[in-house]
Amino acid sequence: MSKNDGVRVRRVYDPPEPADGARVLVDRLWPRGLAKADARLTDWCKDAAPSTELRRWYAHRPERFTEFAERYRAELDQDAAQPALGQLRDLAASGPLTLLTATKDVAYSHVPVLLGVLREMP
Repeated sequence: MSKNDGVRVRRVYDPPEPADGARVLVDRLWPRGLAKADARLTDWCKDAAPSTELRRWYAHRPERFTEFAERYRAELDQDAAQPALGQLRDLAASGPLTLLTATKDVAYSHVPVLLGVLREMP
């Protein structure tokens, strides 16, 4: 994927837009209060999300973000995450892709880390 790859990040609670292309939820847990029909997802890619243990340890504490990002990258390097990463890469290659998360503070979430890993992939 190139840096101008048409991948964007949005909150899953934001209304779908035509420019979204493939809409993929990249959280391990389903977003509270959101009906599946309202999300209009192409897919739900749980295996691209941080492990439950890592998510609980991080607890969205900004002072832990750097270490969280390192640990999350290590999880994404493992074999279990490779099919999910490949699927996201393939979706991005075939058109616009929007990575969706329920996280309130997207800048301190796993999604920018995931986006960075996807952009580094051949």
